[in-house]
Amino acid sequence: MSDESFTTLPISRAAMANLATLGYKKMTPVQAQSLPLILKGRDLIAQAKTGSGKTAAFGIGLLEKINPRFFGVQALVLCPTRELADQVGKELRRLARSIPNIKLVLLCGGKPFGPQKGSLAYGAHIVVGTPGRIQDHLRKETLELKGMKTLVLDEADRMLDMGFIDVVKDIIRHAPRARQTLLFSATYPEKIKRLCRSVQRDPVTVTVEVEHDPGVIQQLFYEVKKHERNNTLLALFEHYQPRNALVFCHTKKQCDVVARLLRDHRVEALALHGDLDQRQRDQVLVRFSNDSCPVLVATDVAARGLDIKSLEVVINYELTRDPEVYVHRIGRTGRAGEKGLALSIFTISDQQRIREIEIYQDKPCICDTYASLDRDPDFSLRPPMVTIQIAAGRKNKLRPGDLLGALTGEAGLAGSQVGKIDIFDMTSYVAIERTALRQALNYLSSGKVKGRNVRARKVS
Repeated sequence: MSDESFTTLPISRAAMANLATLGYKKMTPVQAQSLPLILKGRDLIAQAKTGSGKTAAFGIGLLEKINPRFFGVQALVLCPTRELADQVGKELRRLARSIPNIKLVLLCGGKPFGPQKGSLAYGAHIVVGTPGRIQDHLRKETLELKGMKTLVLDEADRMLDMGFIDVVKDIIRHAPRARQTLLFSATYPEKIKRLCRSVQRDPVTVTVEVEHDPGVIQQLFYEVKKHERNNTLLALFEHYQPRNALVFCHTKKQCDVVARLLRDHRVEALALHGDLDQRQRDQVLVRFSNDSCPVLVATDVAARGLDIKSLEVVINYELTRDPEVYVHRIGRTGRAGEKGLALSIFTISDQQRIREIEIYQDKPCICDTYASLDRDPDFSLRPPMVTIQIAAGRKNKLRPGDLLGALTGEAGLAGSQVGKIDIFDMTSYVAIERTALRQALNYLSSGKVKGRNVRARKVS
């Protein structure tokens, strides 16, 4: 049996059967390298990018240690953002289906404190959450970690980038010293090394190659004069005419300016950065992931944790100073067996950054000029879908099937006209083909979903 098979792992038969049901056929590189160590109880430092299968790696490991009969927190997973915590929580619940009576509680900021306190009072085996809210519960003594066996720091570099270092250390002070600590990070700068030395015991380091196979991502660099940067960005869209794109900027203000520039030139774009509140951030991510906004303009910190299944182009509006961050940026395209395209704009003063990327990748950068790009004055990029927001969600027992059934039943839409459906606690979003928007809104304004009236509006 191949070493990549889950059957080589010392896990329960029920867990093995559940993995097969969930479609886990063979381990990803990060799973194959880290799971045997995790199951032996070793502390671990794993350098792996989003989409590498790291959630299942630490999830399978921590679930093997859970005692369902003990209703105390036995595993804590810290995530930098609510979106990532929600994503991790969903995957852990799937992985835990083979264990009866397992309770997982999600503790994130931006949510009412009271219901979280109530959930913890009934007992929880696993807690997944963001550092600030976890710290709040510890300080108010609504969360107890004395029985914790496993601590996971997911996307640790991003947590530190967001200023959570002191909060994370405070949380760890509440944890038992005799625990297993698993740290996952896309990059491994000095500040992460210092954190590891202070919170882990003799950790084993696992590094999964963050670069794609040669040829998967075509990388092109365009040298411009400083005042040509905006025109070059527009020319890249007109020349390559991608279906969707992720544009990286350095600052929050720059994201807003670039997104507005693109919209002013008939390329629909949204900005994603730290100044957005949680509702705004949710809506931006929903619209980008459901094909109702084709272009996202983001900072590195805001874009971390994004797992985009099919992204045609990554554009660096400015080159990052760190070649490792550059590789992590462009790694969001060329996934799931598809080819990717990475386009970077640079000026003569960025020559040293180009050289560092060449050294890091051990290959020359292919450079071109703005003048080589073909302009198309008639080009526009509008999404095929639009998003409808519905004022009901998980707390109202609303499920994706309820919305799909209502829209393809009484509303009369074809199944192909309904796209991705996202259900949150108190609100839901559904992508609708642009030509069917009026039909869908007309039904939702007078019809019913799951037997009751709902309020719906187009998100714009």
